[in-house]
Amino acid sequence: MGKIVFALNQSLDGFVDFTGSMPDPVLFRHFIDDMRSLAGCVYGRRMYEGMRYWDEDRLEWDASQREYAAAFQSKPKWVVSRTLKSVGPNASLIEGDLAAAIHELKAQHEGEIEVAGPELAHSLTELGLVDEYRLYLHPVVLGHGKPFFAGPRPPLRLVASDRIGEKVIRLTYVPT
Repeated sequence: MGKIVFALNQSLDGFVDFTGSMPDPVLFRHFIDDMRSLAGCVYGRRMYEGMRYWDEDRLEWDASQREYAAAFQSKPKWVVSRTLKSVGPNASLIEGDLAAAIHELKAQHEGEIEVAGPELAHSLTELGLVDEYRLYLHPVVLGHGKPFFAGPRPPLRLVASDRIGEKVIRLTYVPT
């Protein structure tokens, strides 16, 4: 049975709007290994459109960026959208009953299925479908943006904390 994990970078003040910056090499290596380990990814439309960047091969990429792109391209992706009519390679649209679709994914896949995007994660939280939350806490204060938690959620229990590189702490929580 699959496990739904919501994992995303977050500023100290709780926002996820990081744009235009690559993570340091240690954190990026962590993300490469993480992507390789996943059973697949569930995206909302906006997050998926941003991640499509990794569906291409770009001349300016270094070896680690090519590694991440290869891992991303190899994973099945499911995109929750009411507006998209088609999606890119190795991706499928989820339309209709979100809860039924996620239950089916969990039943069909072993391992972790990562959810990206706070609004989609909020919808899945309301349905009781997020099994684990991973906050990658960065030492920046943005003062604005999209919050990691898009709404209230049941109490959480800290199950792990890990330092990744010199600057990032990953906090892992599960619903109580």
